[in-house]
Amino acid sequence: MSEELDLITVDAEDSMNKAISHLELELTKIRAGKASPTMLDGIMADYYGAPTPINQVANISVLDVRTITIQPWEKNMLAPIERAIMMANIGVTPQNDGVQIRLFMPPLTEERRREFVKRAAGEGEQSKVAIRNIRRDAIEQIKKLQKDGLSEDAAKDAEKGIQDITDKFIALVEKHLAAKEKEMMAI
Repeated sequence: MSEELDLITVDAEDSMNKAISHLELELTKIRAGKASPTMLDGIMADYYGAPTPINQVANISVLDVRTITIQPWEKNMLAPIERAIMMANIGVTPQNDGVQIRLFMPPLTEERRREFVKRAAGEGEQSKVAIRNIRRDAIEQIKKLQKDGLSEDAAKDAEKGIQDITDKFIALVEKHLAAKEKEMMAI
């Protein structure tokens, strides 16, 4: 029985780690006024009929704090990349000079920063819900084991262990959100 409890705990912790990884990925997509190549992650350009990530058809680099350059490996990819960025609606208009595409990040207004903070908070809340769902599933598995003969004390200890892990991951979500808010509100 204790092996099964250990397995439930390890599975729950792994799933919660995945929720945190997903949160980190989503928070990198929310820009904080600084140019970052990760802003373009997930944007697909049409490459000979196949949707392909921009970073697989072009070199993406940061010129300065507010400028990203995209240098396609093939000249005929300029228009599809530009179109993909426009369709992604990331709040930046691409500037095509015939050789490369430049993205100039406009400075963020206070109101826009607050919108981004709300969006980050929404992502954080989704992560918390996912973590709580993982906790609920783990506790249900423990209760099933208890019906199959696990002692009440062992079940209570396992549930407390799951709750402690949950608290740790919820605190980690809060830490990520606080860091992102600080980054976004810095002028």
